[in-house]
Amino acid sequence: MSYTTRIATVEDYPKLIEIWESAVKATHDFLSESDFEYFKKAIPEQYFPQLEVYIISENNHPKGFGAVSDDTLEMLFIHNDARGKGLGKKLFQYLHDKTGCTKVDVNEQNPQAIGFYEKMGFRKTGRSEKDGTGKDYPLIHMNIN
Repeated sequence: MSYTTRIATVEDYPKLIEIWESAVKATHDFLSESDFEYFKKAIPEQYFPQLEVYIISENNHPKGFGAVSDDTLEMLFIHNDARGKGLGKKLFQYLHDKTGCTKVDVNEQNPQAIGFYEKMGFRKTGRSEKDGTGKDYPLIHMNIN
């Protein structure tokens, strides 16, 4: 398998949202339909333009993406068809090596993600009742040394 990672462009946004939708439907069963639709619209309009988003591709087919802001991993999503193959780890290592990110906030109701970040070396450091948009999705704050 050949893996490449590059910065996403606006032209990539539809594919990134396809990846996001696949990953979220597989791991975020706690998300209400209205909030799912809200984030599906807000991510390409409000989040992507503010971030350097990186795409990981397998044989030139985009399979996941991630983004870092300052020292915080803001997002990391792998298409459900590609989960469990080490792509999340490859993408995280790439982003960590490139940016030195040391923090991540994870939905408390997403134990798979919490477990993934613990495997990457993160430890729980705190909790918030609401997510970054003020919605009632508790977050676990995690740091890596």
